[in-house]
Amino acid sequence: MLRKEINELLTQTGPGTPMGELFRQYWIPALLAEELSENDCPPVRVKLLSERMIAFRDSEGRYGLIDEFCAHRGASLWFGRNEEGGLRCPYHGWKYDVTGQCTEVPSEADNSSFCANVKLTSYPLVKIGDVLWTHMGDRATRPEPPEFEWVHVPAEQTYTSKRWQQCNWLQAFEGGIDSSHVTFLHSGGLKSDPLFKGAKGNEYNMNDTKPFFEVADSEGGLFVGARRNAEEGSYYWRITPWVMPSFTMVPPRGDHPVHGHWWVPIDDENCWTYSFDYHPVRALTETERQAMIDGHGVHSRTVPGTYRPVANMDNDYLIDREAQRRGETYSGVAGIAMQDASLQESMGPIVDRTKERLVPADSGIIKARQKLRKAALALRDEGVVPPGVDPEHHKVRSAAVVLPQAESFLDSCRDAVKVVPGAPQTTV
Repeated sequence: MLRKEINELLTQTGPGTPMGELFRQYWIPALLAEELSENDCPPVRVKLLSERMIAFRDSEGRYGLIDEFCAHRGASLWFGRNEEGGLRCPYHGWKYDVTGQCTEVPSEADNSSFCANVKLTSYPLVKIGDVLWTHMGDRATRPEPPEFEWVHVPAEQTYTSKRWQQCNWLQAFEGGIDSSHVTFLHSGGLKSDPLFKGAKGNEYNMNDTKPFFEVADSEGGLFVGARRNAEEGSYYWRITPWVMPSFTMVPPRGDHPVHGHWWVPIDDENCWTYSFDYHPVRALTETERQAMIDGHGVHSRTVPGTYRPVANMDNDYLIDREAQRRGETYSGVAGIAMQDASLQESMGPIVDRTKERLVPADSGIIKARQKLRKAALALRDEGVVPPGVDPEHHKVRSAAVVLPQAESFLDSCRDAVKVVPGAPQTTV
């Protein structure tokens, strides 16, 4: 179990909190690029780390992420007019550029210098792949942009979606490094999901319900190895990398694209789940891409015009008890993404970890919590740059491999868990 004060430290990410300051050391996903699809398109509300902001794209294609509220009398700039190189508040016409600088106050005299002294809080917003990333920390210590492989392969080789998840970021993230639940919760998906089925590794998952976990440190976070029995004298290993603070990658299955997630706090009771698929050496097929759009694999169908899943807590995730009885889905909830989200949200907005009873299969989660706490306190108390900030730490892959029982997973798979451009994933 976890002490109450440690649980609060790990789950609170607002301004001035230790974990909030930790997240502000990294570039984090802020929006999908499709949300600001053209110059002068409507602005978008953005809430990250408990800060309310507005994102917009100006007449020259520059991206801005600024305080949501006009400096004059606090009206929301979501109602603003995006035109002629800036965002104009419709209340009294004050106008701001993508840096948050006020450029026009119509009520002031033409020779007034008032505008120069009005500037909203702003953060950079840069497009890398199909994601718009921001860094909400100190400009002086801003790292180079992200180097995750999934956002740097050609566009035809990758797909990203996002969904709103109604729980704290930590319990969502912890599901991403928990390989033991797959044999139960996702057993139906291993047989039928078009982005999972048919892989030899699925057989090992289903035949061994008692995985052994070995967790190894990496420069950017951890490698979580889940070991299951394979053929006589060998083990099937699934190796999940975690890059701090909240990037995870699912081990591959056959030649299917590789999946993964970035879990981003909205506030202390909600998070965005960015889910991606990519293939390092080939384009996604039309069938694969359509399956992702349709909500298969790690993706979900969302309410049109929003990023809220169609299956959500208000409709009990469209649970089908008859499908559960027939064994089509283990929990009665359809779709791998919503099977995870439904149970993570069922814990409540912030799970009470003082009541937990953890077991050896939770070793990855235990070590991740320890590493997060240590990094947050070292940053707060000594200014130590946390793991995962350096873009070199992003160049990792997940792997699935069958090894002789005597071999160490990490010693045997050091090359498999590194990004080698043009090389295929290591998969079973």
